[in-house]
Amino acid sequence: MREIGHFIGGKAVTGASGRFGDVFDPNTGEVQAKVALASRAEMSQAIANAEAAQPAWAATNPQRRARVLFKFLELIQKDMEPLARLLSSEHGKVLADAKGDIQRGIEVVEFACGIPHLLKGEFSDSAGPGIDLYSMRQPLGVVAGITPFNFPAMIPMWKFAPAIACGNTFILKPSERDPSVPMRIAELLVEAGLPDGVLNVVNGDKEAVDAILTDPRVMAIGFVGSTPIAEYIYATGCAHGKRVQCFGGAKNHMIVMPDADIDQAVDALIGAGYGSAGERCMAISVAVPVGEKTADILVKKLIPRVEALKIGTSTDPSADYGPMVTKAHHDKVKGYVETGVKEGAKLVVDGRGFKLQGYENGNFMGGCLFDHVKPDMTIYKEEIFGPVLSVVRAKDYDEAVRLPSEHEYGNGVSIFTRDGDTARDFTSRVNVGMVGVNFAIPVPLAYHTFGGWKRSGFGDLNQHGPDSIRFYTKTKTVTARWPSGTKEGAEFVIPTMR
Repeated sequence: MREIGHFIGGKAVTGASGRFGDVFDPNTGEVQAKVALASRAEMSQAIANAEAAQPAWAATNPQRRARVLFKFLELIQKDMEPLARLLSSEHGKVLADAKGDIQRGIEVVEFACGIPHLLKGEFSDSAGPGIDLYSMRQPLGVVAGITPFNFPAMIPMWKFAPAIACGNTFILKPSERDPSVPMRIAELLVEAGLPDGVLNVVNGDKEAVDAILTDPRVMAIGFVGSTPIAEYIYATGCAHGKRVQCFGGAKNHMIVMPDADIDQAVDALIGAGYGSAGERCMAISVAVPVGEKTADILVKKLIPRVEALKIGTSTDPSADYGPMVTKAHHDKVKGYVETGVKEGAKLVVDGRGFKLQGYENGNFMGGCLFDHVKPDMTIYKEEIFGPVLSVVRAKDYDEAVRLPSEHEYGNGVSIFTRDGDTARDFTSRVNVGMVGVNFAIPVPLAYHTFGGWKRSGFGDLNQHGPDSIRFYTKTKTVTARWPSGTKEGAEFVIPTMR
């Protein structure tokens, strides 16, 4: 049985805690590897390595730090195919989607390669008599990222790329469900010239997380996962004096106006609702058609499309999506569907009984489609994270705006319409952090910031884009005067720039 350890001090090391977690093959349900679960002592050693490496890395000029990232980009592009297969084998997403996972991470690395420009401060010449003012951005020290199973390549790169570009050293605690890709990425970075100890990958569970949260040497923490854990990490990290950004659950709505291109909206809902088996924080899980006529047309067109979804193994190039990550998660999603039926929602497509021939023990589920879902139902209020789409019928536009605005999650939302005034009003009024217009999954590109509102996001600064540079640096402001002569006498009033 393959064992996965940690990556500390520039090399792979064997786990020493004696505790292991199972890594499953989602296609078969069988255990394919054991991953070491780090003790506090192992995490402390990783932090010590990062702390020792940080001064020299911070003193390396930004251009040279960027060169390491440029070389890493070259290596990861060459390694794309085997890396995608490795990702797919542990997560279950199909190969094309696995490559997309890697590519969206690469794009943030590309952004971070601009670090010489991104770190430039501000300068004011002659702010006062012979006085200049300027600011500089400096690294925080040792920082950490705790990342989820659903994007085992993308989100680690979203975290560590800007952090190490800024001169920090990094502790990555990836999901123990699919840990192999982060380990391989760390190897590629060392091959690209990253000094030992700058990036450390420590696999583990709550013990490892708590070690990060309470260690005074860790200055900042980024997290992506469920909202209850996000709240715990945010509260605990802040209580220990750390800078923290946490991103939690989502319930992303897609508003379909009566004037929308319905066929385009259906295509968008099928891809955004069922891609990656719905295991995306930006998945559309709620369709909100405006008016009964729009709803009837939309549901009528959705039903055959959901029924025709091709579910296959993660290596099947013809599959629309593959299995879910674990049997436990599969059963949890199935339980949500059963709850929706009990609470009175109309299950118009039931994928619970789907079995893939030859892979009957795999974590597969067919697409499920609910109609006449009400806002007080569990399947509307909670994040399901599976191939389940709920249709909530809105009587008018105002109700359609109100639904996502009043939901406790405020991650993403989209609207499909041909009317520019409606779209403009919607983007201004809706109380959600990321908005798409005729665009189902509004994930910003790397040079803009990504983050949700309300209980989808905790902290003042978001992921990637300019916010990531602000999050991983502290600003120092210098007031400098070089007098040509000596002025006699002490000044007892507060300095002004008169």
